[in-house]
Amino acid sequence: MHRPIIRALVVSKVYCCCSVLAGVSSHLLDRLQSVPDAAARLIFSARRSDHITPLLHDLHWLLVPERIQFRLCVLAFRCLHGTAPTYLAESLQRTTAVEGRRHLRSADTQLLTVPPTQRSTLGDRSFPAAEARSWNRLPAFIRNASSSVATFRRHLKNHLFRSSYYTN
Repeated sequence: MHRPIIRALVVSKVYCCCSVLAGVSSHLLDRLQSVPDAAARLIFSARRSDHITPLLHDLHWLLVPERIQFRLCVLAFRCLHGTAPTYLAESLQRTTAVEGRRHLRSADTQLLTVPPTQRSTLGDRSFPAAEARSWNRLPAFIRNASSSVATFRRHLKNHLFRSSYYTN
């Protein structure tokens, strides 16, 4: 009974604009992760001393860093398939569009060009840089296989869920 209410009022607000948090410190991500952790404890009536990972796993919730990557990759998918606003889509560039890379093997991989940045503190956190890095980190079968947003989201979430709960 508590699950839909908590998901609607708490978790959706935490995950709403998390893509702007790409590149923030792990300390800040840990502070943000404490909110879904507390929501999971509330749903399961768990104590603060109980381990949180099994609860998050049962809820099928992504951890905050994976949620950030999820949001960035979905936005990149929408940009590449023409369903995102044009001002966002224009900020991304495929490697095939770069003159010197057209004849390389990487031209067939659906990778994005990471723009050079002046400062690692702000420039690396910019939308084009963070989104291109997140997209390029995806396995090729996820980048290339999907034609609809719903299918892409499902494959992406399953991949990020497996990588966060089964490889750590």
